[in-house]
Amino acid sequence: MTAATDDLADWLRLAAIPGLGAERQRSLLAAFGLPRHIFAAGRGALAAVVGHELAAAVMTPPPAEAIERPLAWAAEADSHILTLADEAYPRTLLDIADPPVLLYVKGDPALLQRPAIALVGARSATAQGEANAAAFAQSLAEAGLAIVSGLALGVDAAAHRGALAAGPDSGGTVAVIGTGIDRIYPARNAALAREIASRGAIVSEFALGTPPLQHNFPRRNRLIAGLAQGVLVVEAALNSGSLITARLATEGGREVFAIPGSIHSPLSRGCHRLIREGAKLVETAEDVIEELRGRLGWPAPAAAGRRPSGRRATPGRAASVEAPQPPLPGLDDEAARVLQIIGHDPVDIDTLAGRCGLTVDALYAILLPLELDGHLARLPGGRFQRT
Repeated sequence: MTAATDDLADWLRLAAIPGLGAERQRSLLAAFGLPRHIFAAGRGALAAVVGHELAAAVMTPPPAEAIERPLAWAAEADSHILTLADEAYPRTLLDIADPPVLLYVKGDPALLQRPAIALVGARSATAQGEANAAAFAQSLAEAGLAIVSGLALGVDAAAHRGALAAGPDSGGTVAVIGTGIDRIYPARNAALAREIASRGAIVSEFALGTPPLQHNFPRRNRLIAGLAQGVLVVEAALNSGSLITARLATEGGREVFAIPGSIHSPLSRGCHRLIREGAKLVETAEDVIEELRGRLGWPAPAAAGRRPSGRRATPGRAASVEAPQPPLPGLDDEAARVLQIIGHDPVDIDTLAGRCGLTVDALYAILLPLELDGHLARLPGGRFQRT
C-alpha cells in the first residue's frame, strides 16, 4: 500500500473500533493527533483519555475486512473516503457539534464545498408539495446553490430531481443517506441515486453495508443541516423528521425557511409551527436568496438587473426566478380554469359551482376526470381539494 493508503487504513481502523463512537474518536485525535499516533501510544496513555476498557479495544486490530473492504470501495471510480484531516472535508461540517470522522462520498466531493441550501419535507407529500420542492430546487440550483436533501420519497426526491433539471452548470445536488454508501434506501429511488452519483454527490458517514436503521436517520439529518447555509421545509406534519432538521439548523446558526400551506392540510402544520417559532415564510426562490445573500457574501442585485416581470438578477446567473406553478399537461382550458378557481382549500360543490358560473351537473362532468387523473381529491362532506 502507498503512504496515503496506509494513512486511510489507520483512519478506517479508528472508525471500526467497537464501542468507541465519534465523540471519543475525536477525543483521541485531539490528544494524540493522527490515527497512527493513537495506535503508537501506550495503553496507559490511551486509558487516560478513554478508559481502560476502550483502550484495550483501541489496541486490538479489527477484522481485516473492516479495512480491506472500504479501501477496495475507495479504489473504484468516483468513490472517495474523506477524513477530518482532508482538505476536501466540507468546512461547514467542522462548525457542527459532532462532525463525523469519516465521510463516504460517491460522486464529486467538490460539491460539498459549495454554498448550499437544504430542502426537506414530507415523504407522503402532496402533488403540490412535490411540485413546489422541484420548482424551488431548480431555481435555487440555477442561482448557484447546491441542493442538499436526504434521498427519501416525496419532497426529498422532488428536490433532487429539480436540482438535476437545472443542468450541469448549476449548483448541483447532494444526497445525504442514513445507510452505508453501498446501500440505497428506499429502493424505489435507486435510479435517482445513480443519476445523483453521476452528476452530483451521495454522502454517508456510516460503514459499508449499514442497513436502514431507524436511529441512523436523525444522525443523517444533522449532516443535511450542517452542509447547508439554510434549511427550507416544504411540507411537514407536526411529527415530521424535517422539524428535527430545522431544529438542528437553528442550533447550528443556520437560516430556517418554510413554505406555508392550507390551514386544512396536516402537512402544512409543521411549516406553520416553524413560522410561528421564527422561521422565515417564503413564497419564491428569491425570498430565500435575499435572506442568504449576506451569509453567502453575494452582492445585492443592481437596479438595472431587474426584469420587467419583477424577477431579480442573481450572482453569476441571468435571473433568479419565482417558483413556477406546476404544469398541468393534457388539461383543456375549462378544466384548468376550474382548478385555478378551486385554489388550495377544500370547497363544496355548490360553492364551487357558484364561483365557476356552472351548473352542478356541468361541474361534475369536469371534476370527475380531474379526480381520476389525480388532480383532485374528494373529501368527506362532498368537498373537493387540489392534490
